[in-house]
Amino acid sequence: MQGIKSDNTLKIKSKILFFGLDLNPELKGFGLTLATLAAWREDDFTHLNLSAFIPCIPFIPFIPVENVLTFFKPNHQTESTCAVKQKSHILVVDDEQSMREFLTIMLQREGYHVDCAEDGEAAQRLLVSSAYDLVLSDIRMPNMGGIDLLHHIHQLGVDTPVIMMTAFSTTEQAVEAMKLGAYDYVMKPFKNDEIRLIVKHALEHRSLKQENQRLKKEIESSLSFDRLIGKSSAMQSLFRLIEKVADSQASVLITGESGTGKELVARAVHQHSSRKDQSFVAINCGAIPENLLESELFGHEKGAFTGAITAKQGLFEKANGGTLFLDEIGELPQPMQVKLLRVLQEKEIRHVGATTDIAVDVRILAATNADLEQSVSTGVFRSDLFYRLNVIHVQIPPLRERKEDIPLLVNGFCRRLSPGNTVEVPPPFIRHLLDYDWPGNVRELENVIERCLVLDGGNVLDSQNLPPQLTAGFSSSLSLQVDIPEDGLDLELYLAEVEKNILQQALERSNGVKKHAAKLLKLSFRSLRYRLDKLGL
Repeated sequence: MQGIKSDNTLKIKSKILFFGLDLNPELKGFGLTLATLAAWREDDFTHLNLSAFIPCIPFIPFIPVENVLTFFKPNHQTESTCAVKQKSHILVVDDEQSMREFLTIMLQREGYHVDCAEDGEAAQRLLVSSAYDLVLSDIRMPNMGGIDLLHHIHQLGVDTPVIMMTAFSTTEQAVEAMKLGAYDYVMKPFKNDEIRLIVKHALEHRSLKQENQRLKKEIESSLSFDRLIGKSSAMQSLFRLIEKVADSQASVLITGESGTGKELVARAVHQHSSRKDQSFVAINCGAIPENLLESELFGHEKGAFTGAITAKQGLFEKANGGTLFLDEIGELPQPMQVKLLRVLQEKEIRHVGATTDIAVDVRILAATNADLEQSVSTGVFRSDLFYRLNVIHVQIPPLRERKEDIPLLVNGFCRRLSPGNTVEVPPPFIRHLLDYDWPGNVRELENVIERCLVLDGGNVLDSQNLPPQLTAGFSSSLSLQVDIPEDGLDLELYLAEVEKNILQQALERSNGVKKHAAKLLKLSFRSLRYRLDKLGL
């Protein structure tokens, strides 16, 4: 306390407490505390100007370097915590300069990258030009307060968590902010450890949420053809080829008819590779308009074109370290073919509107249902790009060439589409499927099974619910040859006798169990009971 006027002691103490530092009642070590604060603000350990850090206090202490070296010990961070921090970009929003400076220094010492804004309007401008992992905002500020800023962040559609800072008098607003989607709030004055812990938890929560979203998307996408299933020799050969090429870094070209499961094969290659813990990013080259495809693949800078109000990462950056799957590569416009070839050769991309290149480490898997060699011969597809992509060729057989896999696929679809239920698949139902050529391949088969499960509503797949194209021309095993007598016959009586005979046979084969007889005749239980009552059985 030497060199400080006594009437300034309480002012200094309150200012220090405002920053969350604990002081003992006797103010022992107070000079050391002030020196350390000054050291945070100034990088000069010889003479420290405290008045530059704590405004409105009329003194300038000069403290020797040896008094300030051991006040704060370095933080011991776990490996997982460090990994989160290295990726974390935090925006601090507060109208008090001293608070902004304090939080900046503290968070930077924790390993975070920090930007500051003096109010909500300034924060808005920063949020448009940069992506943040966390926003730490005061509630009461001029021009635009924290609640309005929270609304703006939600309108941007980003998943950035927001932590509110508030004084005791604004607790109700903090609770309101929580209802509006703020991650948490902290009361001023706060302790340093308190704010560190809340920031750490908010970032970990965001990281886990993003990981869950990524995994959910991958699972949903992989379920579109269930799993790679097949006992046929063609599929077994395909499985062996995937296992061989998966851990290579070479490009793979996957070909096959529409609906054969090209993306599923690409995911299998990724999952068996050394990149399996990194992102798998897919894009359909034929589904993106040509004028947007370059931005989608390579990203763009803010203002690069009309509508580019924020900077955006491209899919190559999102897949960095992992795998990028280019579906329908044959639909890629020729100008984009040139740019893709350059990326494959140089392993660098350039944002639309940028002047510098970005190095990327991405494995390329491409797929097409077209004959690319024919496209090369007609000049539609570049030969040099074709050879770059076709280092390893994987051909997926159509379903009509591996019909022995149909029963396995049907069972797999039933388990996925009707979880928890045991679905019976009668032999006549399978015969219908085996007699069909499946121009839509596995995708068409999946749609047919889903249709039958929905229409049947039970635990037996009924051939009556199959689409017409699967039942047209199907020959029944029953003899329908009838010789009409010269004097004619009573058709209704004849059909009633035929129906009665069939029902009796079904009851005999099912040992009188009507439920089993209904399944045998592919009837609902209610329909069978009606027919039995009508015929007096």
